[in-house]
Amino acid sequence: MKPAVFLDRDGTLIEDVGYLDRLDLITLFPWTIDTIRALNRAGLVLVVVTNQSGIAKGIFPEPFIEETHRHLSTLLAAGGARIDAYYYCPHHPDGVLESYRQRCDCRKPAGGLVQRAARDLDLDVARSFVVGDTWRDVGLAQSVGARGILVRTGSGAAEEKQPPPGLSADAIVDNLAAAASWILLKMSPLNPLKRPNPQSAI
Repeated sequence: MKPAVFLDRDGTLIEDVGYLDRLDLITLFPWTIDTIRALNRAGLVLVVVTNQSGIAKGIFPEPFIEETHRHLSTLLAAGGARIDAYYYCPHHPDGVLESYRQRCDCRKPAGGLVQRAARDLDLDVARSFVVGDTWRDVGLAQSVGARGILVRTGSGAAEEKQPPPGLSADAIVDNLAAAASWILLKMSPLNPLKRPNPQSAI
């Protein structure tokens, strides 16, 4: 079983433009490609886990998400970087499309996406990390027993000022590059990755 880094998409890998509904709106942060490539070389499995309620709200069709992720992978590959897998939640309890209007176990901070990825890719979640720009991502980490890192890009700087009761990040850093540095330091043999048993998400 392998450790992984579970990455939020909007505001973490790419600039957050709200509901991303066109490929020309995809903008990588300047450090994204180099950072992903460094994590690839460290032997970590990289998995994007993202809430995409725009599907449930009828803003864009579900096939557009697959197209978006193919395009994102192409941009990364041009710099020698790779995302190993993408998982997304299309649901929202207030969605306008009935087939997607539900409370589910895959909308972050619930752990369904990580659990599915762990089964599919043979991942050791207890030795893994979740990186994102909202407390939902930190809550996801807590719910599955991984380490949670909040980045200040996207919504992160505003989120940092309003931590929810009972929830704290293992680290709060400026961006994905700083998160990767923290992760690689924690992967040192002097820093065991095992965490306590998972707790309920906040």
